[in-house]
Amino acid sequence: MLTTAAAALVALATLVPANTAEEPAPSIEVVTVNGSGCAAGDADVTIDGRDFTIDYHSFLARAGGGSSPVDLRKNCQVNIAVSVPDGYTYGLWRTTYNGYAHLRPGVTGLQRVTVYLQGSAADQTVDHPFAGPVSESWQTSYRPGTEDVLWAPCGARRNINVNAELRVNLGSADPDRLSFLVAESSRGTVRVQRC
Repeated sequence: MLTTAAAALVALATLVPANTAEEPAPSIEVVTVNGSGCAAGDADVTIDGRDFTIDYHSFLARAGGGSSPVDLRKNCQVNIAVSVPDGYTYGLWRTTYNGYAHLRPGVTGLQRVTVYLQGSAADQTVDHPFAGPVSESWQTSYRPGTEDVLWAPCGARRNINVNAELRVNLGSADPDRLSFLVAESSRGTVRVQRC
């Protein structure tokens, strides 16, 4: 005779399809990390399964204190190649950036993340504004819902591009005093689903 708990387990087992298997892990490669804020070879990349981490050495935008006009905006684009088994597709599930903001009163800053697939006009952009005075660590995230992920076309290989920008606008602040935004690292995860 079945106990109540055992009967409940048997009933639940009949509700779960026998062929549910974990989605396969993608093979990912960070092909390039390059831009005005991360010269080629100026970042460290670590890959762990479907996750990647990038540590930046000089991804910094600044204004005031003798900064050049080209220092006001910096970008860093990450290009990711993904391989999945036939019958599956992939997309960037999330990415998080960590950094530090030191903005004087009157200064504004912006961290922007734009995600798109190679060869596609569709993209998604998330802006994270900052306003001085502030001098603290920051963290921003790109986390689309499942229906908003930019999925690669089934059967096609399209690299994922993640372009991050840092901008500093001096505004009404003292031009002799330095303000800056720096990105120290980013982490991302690639998700796989059936076509």
